[in-house]
Amino acid sequence: MALATTHPHLIDRLPKPRGRLVADAPLGPQTWFRTGGPAEVLFRPADVEDLASFLAALPADVAVTVLGVGSNLLVRDGGVKGVVIRLMRGFTGIAVEGHELVSGAGALDLNVALTARDHALAGLEFLSGIPGTIGGAVAMNGGAYGGELSHVLVSAEAVDRSGTVHRVGAADLGFSYRHSTAPADWIFTSARLRATPGDQLAIARRIAEIDAARTESQPRSRTGGSTFVNPEGHKAWELIDAAGCRGLRVGEAQVSEKHCNFLINLGTATAADIEALGEEVRRRVLAHSGVQLEWEIRRIGVPA
Repeated sequence: MALATTHPHLIDRLPKPRGRLVADAPLGPQTWFRTGGPAEVLFRPADVEDLASFLAALPADVAVTVLGVGSNLLVRDGGVKGVVIRLMRGFTGIAVEGHELVSGAGALDLNVALTARDHALAGLEFLSGIPGTIGGAVAMNGGAYGGELSHVLVSAEAVDRSGTVHRVGAADLGFSYRHSTAPADWIFTSARLRATPGDQLAIARRIAEIDAARTESQPRSRTGGSTFVNPEGHKAWELIDAAGCRGLRVGEAQVSEKHCNFLINLGTATAADIEALGEEVRRRVLAHSGVQLEWEIRRIGVPA
């Protein structure tokens, strides 16, 4: 009679960090869509040094994926192979130095805007309208309500796959609309942002206006935020609406009735439902207007 054999889990091959390693960690609950499969291994580093030493010792064949707050992300139902890194405690601090703020990459964009407000520093109010973390905002030149990271970034720190720490200025990152030329293997760990002295009440009023505008125009349900990049000379939501996609459904996934460039999970949508809906929207928009929409939501992992 043959003896049953067990296959070693990836976690057994990994270096032992000071931070936390978890095998088969559910990722769906950590995303705003609240759906998707698990991480083969989830790593929460203790600090920059822990992250750098872990990456330096990581076997070369192990894939690495970085997860922020999960706001503009779709995790496919089969989950994510390799190591998923999430920067949490140790990467969420925000310090004010004169007219600049130094933020950990895991800090929420909203919290950076509120910290600036509390110190009567203007110019970062737009961050309150970006539902993510500073690390993600730097990597993709996040922006909203008339501002973007490239306008306020002084410098940033990142760790690459080899564990090397890089410190670069904003000019080194080749910013364009929702894009930077940072190497794909860079994990941003902190950013220094420029602000200007301002009137605290005016700053607070602007943040409140942005919050009201978001509440008025965007769904606050299980959504991944803005789904498609605005094509040159167009607004994605207008193209989607004109193609008759408002309210379109695939399973429990729906194009928002409130804002057509948002897909929502009505409750039990799978990641496959959401992605299929997005692809159907792209197909209909192309057929109607000749414009090819490009995904803004990051899609990771493998199908079930």
